[in-house]
Amino acid sequence: MAEDWARFGLDRRDLVEAFKDLRQQLGRCHRSTYRLAGHSAGDVGAGLGHPAQEARTEPAQVVAANCARAQEALRVLEEYGRGLDPDLAATAARVRYRLYDLEVRLLACQERRQRLGQARLYLITAAVPDPIGVVEQALQAGLKLLQYRSKQADDRSRYREALALRDRCADHGALFVVNDRLDLALAVEADGVHLGQDDLPPDVARRLLGPDRLIGRSTHALEQLEAAVAAGADYIGVGPVHATPTKPGRQPVGFGYLQQAVGAAVRPAYAIGGIDLDTVDAVLATGVFGVAVVRAVMEARDPAAATAALLERLEAHPVPVRRGP
Repeated sequence: MAEDWARFGLDRRDLVEAFKDLRQQLGRCHRSTYRLAGHSAGDVGAGLGHPAQEARTEPAQVVAANCARAQEALRVLEEYGRGLDPDLAATAARVRYRLYDLEVRLLACQERRQRLGQARLYLITAAVPDPIGVVEQALQAGLKLLQYRSKQADDRSRYREALALRDRCADHGALFVVNDRLDLALAVEADGVHLGQDDLPPDVARRLLGPDRLIGRSTHALEQLEAAVAAGADYIGVGPVHATPTKPGRQPVGFGYLQQAVGAAVRPAYAIGGIDLDTVDAVLATGVFGVAVVRAVMEARDPAAATAALLERLEAHPVPVRRGP
Protein backbone atom coordinates (compact mmCIF):
# COMPACT_ATOMS: atom_id res chain seq x y z
CA MET A 1 0.00 0.00 0.00
CA ALA A 2 2.89 2.38 0.80
CA GLU A 3 4.24 1.86 -2.72
CA ASP A 4 0.83 2.57 -4.24
CA TRP A 5 0.54 5.79 -2.25
CA ALA A 6 4.00 6.88 -3.41
CA ARG A 7 2.95 6.13 -6.97
CA PHE A 8 -0.63 7.34 -7.22
CA GLY A 9 -0.93 9.71 -4.27
CA LEU A 10 2.41 11.49 -4.32
CA ASP A 11 3.62 10.89 -7.88
CA ARG A 12 7.07 10.14 -6.46
CA ARG A 13 9.08 7.91 -8.78
CA ASP A 14 12.10 7.84 -6.45
CA LEU A 15 10.04 6.36 -3.61
CA VAL A 16 8.26 3.92 -5.93
CA GLU A 17 11.62 2.62 -7.14
CA ALA A 18 12.84 2.23 -3.54
CA PHE A 19 9.76 0.23 -2.50
CA LYS A 20 9.97 -1.91 -5.62
CA ASP A 21 13.57 -2.76 -4.78
CA LEU A 22 12.53 -3.90 -1.29
CA ARG A 23 9.86 -6.16 -2.78
CA GLN A 24 12.39 -7.70 -5.16
CA GLN A 25 14.83 -8.38 -2.31
CA LEU A 26 12.15 -10.22 -0.35
CA GLY A 27 10.85 -11.99 -3.45
CA ARG A 28 14.23 -13.63 -3.99
CA CYS A 29 13.84 -15.29 -0.58
CA HIS A 30 10.31 -16.56 -1.20
CA ARG A 31 10.80 -20.30 -1.66
CA SER A 32 8.11 -22.51 -3.15
CA THR A 33 7.79 -24.36 0.18
CA TYR A 34 6.69 -21.13 1.82
CA ARG A 35 4.01 -20.59 -0.81
CA LEU A 36 2.69 -24.13 -0.38
CA ALA A 37 2.48 -23.71 3.40
CA GLY A 38 -0.30 -21.13 3.09
CA HIS A 39 -3.82 -22.27 3.98
CA SER A 40 -6.33 -19.42 3.91
CA ALA A 41 -9.34 -21.66 4.72
CA GLY A 42 -7.84 -22.52 8.09
CA ASP A 43 -6.71 -19.00 8.95
CA VAL A 44 -8.50 -18.00 12.17
CA GLY A 45 -7.68 -14.33 11.53
CA ALA A 46 -9.30 -14.19 8.09
CA GLY A 47 -11.96 -11.50 7.88
CA LEU A 48 -11.29 -10.04 11.32
CA GLY A 49 -11.48 -6.27 11.64
CA HIS A 50 -10.84 -3.72 14.37
CA PRO A 51 -12.53 -0.41 15.30
CA ALA A 52 -9.19 1.38 14.89
CA GLN A 53 -9.39 0.73 11.16
CA GLU A 54 -12.53 2.84 10.89
CA ALA A 55 -10.80 5.75 12.65
CA ARG A 56 -8.15 6.10 9.93
CA THR A 57 -9.63 8.82 7.74
CA GLU A 58 -6.46 10.60 6.59
CA PRO A 59 -3.91 9.22 4.09
CA ALA A 60 -1.10 9.70 6.61
CA GLN A 61 -2.90 7.47 9.13
CA VAL A 62 -3.45 4.70 6.58
CA VAL A 63 0.13 4.87 5.32
CA ALA A 64 1.54 4.80 8.86
CA ALA A 65 -0.64 1.81 9.82
CA ASN A 66 0.38 -0.16 6.74
CA CYS A 67 4.06 0.60 7.26
CA ALA A 68 3.76 -0.57 10.87
CA ARG A 69 2.10 -3.79 9.73
CA ALA A 70 4.87 -4.45 7.21
CA GLN A 71 7.54 -3.75 9.83
CA GLU A 72 5.92 -6.20 12.26
CA ALA A 73 5.73 -8.88 9.56
CA LEU A 74 9.38 -8.34 8.66
CA ARG A 75 10.36 -8.70 12.32
CA VAL A 76 8.52 -12.03 12.46
CA LEU A 77 10.33 -13.23 9.32
CA GLU A 78 13.63 -12.13 10.83
CA GLU A 79 13.05 -13.94 14.14
CA TYR A 80 11.74 -17.19 12.69
CA GLY A 81 14.22 -17.19 9.84
CA ARG A 82 17.29 -17.17 12.06
CA GLY A 83 17.19 -20.90 12.70
CA LEU A 84 15.51 -21.98 9.46
CA ASP A 85 16.62 -19.58 6.73
CA PRO A 86 19.51 -17.24 7.61
CA ASP A 87 19.33 -15.52 4.22
CA LEU A 88 15.65 -14.67 4.75
CA ALA A 89 16.39 -13.42 8.28
CA ALA A 90 19.17 -11.12 7.08
CA THR A 91 17.11 -9.81 4.18
CA ALA A 92 14.06 -9.17 6.40
CA ALA A 93 16.21 -7.21 8.87
CA ARG A 94 17.78 -5.13 6.11
CA VAL A 95 14.42 -4.39 4.48
CA ARG A 96 12.83 -3.52 7.83
CA TYR A 97 15.42 -0.88 8.65
CA ARG A 98 15.17 0.53 5.15
CA LEU A 99 11.39 0.71 5.52
CA TYR A 100 11.76 2.86 8.65
CA ASP A 101 13.65 5.45 6.58
CA LEU A 102 11.18 5.31 3.70
CA GLU A 103 8.22 5.73 6.04
CA VAL A 104 9.72 8.96 7.40
CA ARG A 105 10.17 10.27 3.84
CA LEU A 106 6.65 9.24 2.86
CA LEU A 107 5.02 10.99 5.80
CA ALA A 108 7.23 14.09 5.74
CA CYS A 109 6.61 14.61 2.03
CA GLN A 110 2.93 13.97 2.51
CA GLU A 111 2.60 16.37 5.43
CA ARG A 112 3.83 19.43 3.50
CA ARG A 113 1.72 18.66 0.47
CA GLN A 114 -1.36 18.04 2.60
CA ARG A 115 -0.86 21.42 4.27
CA LEU A 116 -0.47 22.99 0.83
CA GLY A 117 -3.84 21.51 -0.09
CA GLN A 118 -5.43 23.48 2.75
CA ALA A 119 -3.72 26.80 1.98
CA ARG A 120 -5.79 28.69 -0.58
CA LEU A 121 -4.53 32.18 0.28
CA TYR A 122 -0.91 32.77 -0.66
CA LEU A 123 0.79 35.93 0.60
CA ILE A 124 3.95 37.24 -1.07
CA THR A 125 6.02 39.77 0.86
CA ALA A 126 6.91 43.25 -0.40
CA ALA A 127 9.30 46.03 0.62
CA VAL A 128 7.09 47.79 3.18
CA PRO A 129 8.31 49.58 6.34
CA ASP A 130 7.58 46.64 8.68
CA PRO A 131 7.18 43.42 6.64
CA ILE A 132 7.61 41.15 9.64
CA GLY A 133 4.90 42.98 11.56
CA VAL A 134 2.53 42.82 8.58
CA VAL A 135 3.14 39.10 8.14
CA GLU A 136 2.61 38.48 11.85
CA GLN A 137 -0.82 40.10 11.62
CA ALA A 138 -1.70 38.03 8.55
CA LEU A 139 -0.61 34.84 10.29
CA GLN A 140 -2.71 35.66 13.33
CA ALA A 141 -5.69 36.12 10.99
CA GLY A 142 -5.24 32.61 9.58
CA LEU A 143 -2.70 32.81 6.73
CA LYS A 144 -1.12 29.39 6.02
CA LEU A 145 1.22 30.03 3.06
CA LEU A 146 3.88 32.75 2.77
CA GLN A 147 6.48 33.48 0.12
CA TYR A 148 9.46 35.63 1.00
CA ARG A 149 10.33 37.89 -1.92
CA SER A 150 13.04 40.53 -1.64
CA LYS A 151 14.78 42.07 -4.64
CA GLN A 152 16.65 45.03 -3.11
CA ALA A 153 18.30 43.90 0.15
CA ASP A 154 21.77 42.44 0.48
CA ASP A 155 22.16 38.73 1.20
CA ARG A 156 22.90 39.15 4.92
CA SER A 157 19.74 41.22 5.40
CA ARG A 158 17.71 38.74 3.35
CA TYR A 159 19.00 35.89 5.48
CA ARG A 160 18.06 37.57 8.76
CA GLU A 161 14.64 38.58 7.50
CA ALA A 162 13.93 35.14 6.02
CA LEU A 163 14.91 33.46 9.30
CA ALA A 164 12.56 35.71 11.26
CA LEU A 165 9.67 35.06 8.88
CA ARG A 166 10.32 31.33 8.82
CA ASP A 167 10.16 31.20 12.62
CA ARG A 168 6.89 33.12 12.70
CA CYS A 169 5.39 30.82 10.08
CA ALA A 170 6.47 27.80 12.12
CA ASP A 171 4.83 29.28 15.23
CA HIS A 172 1.52 29.57 13.35
CA GLY A 173 1.71 26.27 11.42
CA ALA A 174 2.12 28.06 8.08
CA LEU A 175 4.26 27.00 5.13
CA PHE A 176 7.21 29.23 4.25
CA VAL A 177 8.79 29.34 0.78
CA VAL A 178 11.50 31.55 -0.70
CA ASN A 179 11.24 33.28 -4.06
CA ASP A 180 13.93 32.46 -6.64
CA ARG A 181 16.79 31.86 -4.25
CA LEU A 182 17.37 28.14 -3.76
CA ASP A 183 20.49 28.84 -1.68
CA LEU A 184 18.53 31.03 0.73
CA ALA A 185 15.73 28.46 0.97
CA LEU A 186 18.27 25.82 1.96
CA ALA A 187 20.09 28.16 4.35
CA VAL A 188 16.96 28.94 6.39
CA GLU A 189 15.44 25.45 6.02
CA ALA A 190 12.37 26.77 4.26
CA ASP A 191 9.47 24.52 3.28
CA GLY A 192 10.25 25.15 -0.36
CA VAL A 193 11.17 27.54 -3.14
CA HIS A 194 9.21 29.40 -5.82
CA LEU A 195 10.76 29.62 -9.28
CA GLY A 196 10.07 31.98 -12.15
CA GLN A 197 10.43 31.08 -15.80
CA ASP A 198 13.97 32.53 -15.84
CA ASP A 199 15.07 30.58 -12.75
CA LEU A 200 16.34 27.02 -12.43
CA PRO A 201 14.05 24.35 -13.93
CA PRO A 202 12.00 22.54 -11.26
CA ASP A 203 13.62 19.15 -11.92
CA VAL A 204 17.10 20.62 -11.40
CA ALA A 205 15.94 22.41 -8.24
CA ARG A 206 14.47 19.14 -6.99
CA ARG A 207 17.85 17.42 -7.15
CA LEU A 208 19.34 20.16 -5.00
CA LEU A 209 16.41 20.76 -2.66
CA GLY A 210 15.57 17.10 -2.02
CA PRO A 211 12.33 15.17 -2.40
CA ASP A 212 10.33 16.45 0.54
CA ARG A 213 10.23 20.22 0.11
CA LEU A 214 7.83 22.16 -2.09
CA ILE A 215 8.59 23.67 -5.49
CA GLY A 216 6.34 26.27 -7.08
CA ARG A 217 6.56 27.59 -10.64
CA SER A 218 5.25 30.82 -12.18
CA THR A 219 3.53 30.28 -15.53
CA HIS A 220 2.07 32.64 -18.12
CA ALA A 221 0.87 30.17 -20.76
CA LEU A 222 -0.54 26.66 -20.93
CA GLU A 223 2.64 25.09 -22.32
CA GLN A 224 4.58 26.50 -19.36
CA LEU A 225 2.09 24.97 -16.94
CA GLU A 226 2.34 21.56 -18.60
CA ALA A 227 6.15 21.75 -18.55
CA ALA A 228 6.14 22.72 -14.87
CA VAL A 229 3.95 19.77 -13.92
CA ALA A 230 6.08 17.38 -15.98
CA ALA A 231 9.20 18.72 -14.26
CA GLY A 232 7.76 18.01 -10.80
CA ALA A 233 6.39 21.35 -9.58
CA ASP A 234 4.09 20.97 -6.56
CA TYR A 235 2.00 24.05 -7.29
CA ILE A 236 1.57 26.54 -10.11
CA GLY A 237 1.34 30.32 -10.22
CA VAL A 238 -1.02 31.54 -12.96
CA GLY A 239 -0.85 35.11 -14.17
CA PRO A 240 -0.64 37.97 -13.99
CA VAL A 241 -4.42 38.03 -14.35
CA HIS A 242 -4.46 41.85 -14.17
CA ALA A 243 -1.68 44.38 -14.70
CA THR A 244 0.27 44.90 -11.48
CA PRO A 245 3.15 47.17 -10.42
CA THR A 246 4.85 44.21 -8.73
CA LYS A 247 5.53 42.83 -12.24
CA PRO A 248 6.33 45.91 -14.34
CA GLY A 249 6.38 45.25 -18.07
CA ARG A 250 4.60 41.90 -17.76
CA GLN A 251 1.49 41.81 -19.94
CA PRO A 252 -1.57 40.44 -18.11
CA VAL A 253 -2.81 37.05 -19.32
CA GLY A 254 -6.40 37.86 -18.38
CA PHE A 255 -9.03 35.21 -17.75
CA GLY A 256 -8.31 33.24 -20.93
CA TYR A 257 -5.20 31.50 -19.64
CA LEU A 258 -6.61 31.33 -16.11
CA GLN A 259 -9.56 29.26 -17.35
CA GLN A 260 -7.22 27.06 -19.40
CA ALA A 261 -5.09 26.51 -16.31
CA VAL A 262 -8.10 25.56 -14.20
CA GLY A 263 -8.99 22.88 -16.74
CA ALA A 264 -5.47 21.54 -17.10
CA ALA A 265 -3.85 21.87 -13.67
CA VAL A 266 -3.30 18.66 -11.72
CA ARG A 267 -1.56 20.61 -8.95
CA PRO A 268 -2.86 23.50 -6.84
CA ALA A 269 -2.98 26.60 -9.06
CA TYR A 270 -2.83 30.12 -7.62
CA ALA A 271 -4.06 33.08 -9.63
CA ILE A 272 -1.86 36.15 -9.18
CA GLY A 273 -1.78 39.72 -10.42
CA GLY A 274 -3.89 42.64 -9.20
CA ILE A 275 -6.09 40.47 -6.99
CA ASP A 276 -7.81 42.17 -4.06
CA LEU A 277 -11.25 42.27 -2.45
CA ASP A 278 -12.69 44.01 -5.52
CA THR A 279 -11.45 41.40 -8.00
CA VAL A 280 -11.16 38.16 -6.03
CA ASP A 281 -14.73 36.89 -6.54
CA ALA A 282 -14.48 36.97 -10.32
CA VAL A 283 -11.17 35.13 -10.14
CA LEU A 284 -12.50 32.45 -7.80
CA ALA A 285 -15.56 31.98 -10.00
CA THR A 286 -13.27 30.33 -12.57
CA GLY A 287 -12.72 27.44 -10.14
CA VAL A 288 -9.05 28.22 -9.51
CA PHE A 289 -7.69 26.58 -6.36
CA GLY A 290 -6.39 29.72 -4.68
CA VAL A 291 -5.13 33.28 -5.03
CA ALA A 292 -1.74 34.88 -4.41
CA VAL A 293 -1.70 38.48 -3.23
CA VAL A 294 0.92 41.11 -2.44
CA ARG A 295 -0.42 44.65 -2.06
CA ALA A 296 -3.88 43.55 -0.90
CA VAL A 297 -2.34 42.55 2.43
CA MET A 298 1.21 43.96 2.56
CA GLU A 299 -0.01 47.53 1.90
CA ALA A 300 -3.35 47.23 3.70
CA ARG A 301 -4.17 49.67 6.49
CA ASP A 302 -5.23 46.67 8.58
CA PRO A 303 -3.38 43.54 7.33
CA ALA A 304 -5.22 41.21 9.72
CA ALA A 305 -8.64 42.45 8.57
CA ALA A 306 -7.60 42.26 4.91
CA THR A 307 -6.37 38.68 5.38
CA ALA A 308 -9.54 37.65 7.20
CA ALA A 309 -11.72 39.18 4.49
CA LEU A 310 -9.87 37.34 1.71
CA LEU A 311 -10.07 34.07 3.62
CA GLU A 312 -13.81 34.60 4.04
CA ARG A 313 -14.22 35.06 0.28
CA LEU A 314 -12.21 31.88 -0.36
CA GLU A 315 -14.35 30.00 2.13
CA ALA A 316 -17.45 31.05 0.19
CA HIS A 317 -16.09 29.31 -2.91
CA PRO A 318 -15.84 25.50 -2.43
CA VAL A 319 -12.45 23.90 -2.91
CA PRO A 320 -12.45 22.57 -6.48
CA VAL A 321 -11.82 18.87 -7.11
CA ARG A 322 -8.47 18.45 -8.84
CA ARG A 323 -7.60 15.71 -11.28
CA GLY A 324 -4.44 13.68 -10.89
CA PRO A 325 -2.22 13.05 -7.85
